[in-house]
Amino acid sequence: MDTIIQAENITHRYPQTRRQKVPVTAVNRVSFSVPRGEIFCLLGPNGSGKSTLFRILSTMLRPTEGSVMINGFPLSTQRQLIRRSIGVVFQRPSLDLKLTVRENLLHQGHLYNLRGADLRTRIAAALENVGLSESGDELVEHLSGGNQRRVELAKSLLHAPAVLILDEPSTGLDPVARKEFGLRLQKLSRQENVTVLLTTHILDEADLCDRIGIMDRGAMIACDSPASLKQEIGGDVITVQTSSPDNMRDAIAKKFGGDPKIVNGSVRVERRQGHAFLPELVETFPGQIDTITLSKPTLEDVYIHHTGHKFSDE
Repeated sequence: MDTIIQAENITHRYPQTRRQKVPVTAVNRVSFSVPRGEIFCLLGPNGSGKSTLFRILSTMLRPTEGSVMINGFPLSTQRQLIRRSIGVVFQRPSLDLKLTVRENLLHQGHLYNLRGADLRTRIAAALENVGLSESGDELVEHLSGGNQRRVELAKSLLHAPAVLILDEPSTGLDPVARKEFGLRLQKLSRQENVTVLLTTHILDEADLCDRIGIMDRGAMIACDSPASLKQEIGGDVITVQTSSPDNMRDAIAKKFGGDPKIVNGSVRVERRQGHAFLPELVETFPGQIDTITLSKPTLEDVYIHHTGHKFSDE
């Protein structure tokens, strides 16, 4: 399989400052590869290191250690060639709200020395790709937040990049617009063979990707497809609320084995055939359980499985 992004032992330390008295290791020996045409997600809460990785992969930051290859070019010596190979969508909007959609794209094209009929053709194709063919003459300030993000996406596609890198692309979008944006990325990947790498802290957005690298405290703690990551749980997830969670955890471990954990004051148990285990648990501890729930594994459960704390705890 044609690998288009290769990261090996990426480490980045921010130096000591007046406010930060000691150096901070934001990314710690992270390695991963992305084949051509895949949608790869760096998933993690704030402070997990994903934004630093975004800055490294988009050539804005040199890693302290490790190596990166993008589209066959080493980051250490070929930054300019990499920049011509990638399209970047930043978390903060970079559109001129007082210009039309088409005018924004024209200015973007000029940055890549695109002119004339070629640029007009590329703008038409980019707008079609993001579903805005009829909106070229609208002022950007009149567009919805979701459509403004689509214009950002169109800008990044003008120079036909091999790789599209996006930082928190659906920040500020409602769930419907977020899903629609994710489907646009899937279309680009499937139909145009564009490789997509995005960072996000939104679990639903990550679920639409082909593979996910889960970040925690600067390290990549798991990397696989959403389905495979959930299968690691090994069954259903049972959550028990009780007045004595420590005692309940210890009692469940002693009676049934396994590794029950306390998460946000509740006892969390991973168990195959959870529906059959549920009544047995209730009968074993009569009067001691306030509430009990059963659910199929989610990406948050995967995160808890690997870290022992909730995704939102960071």
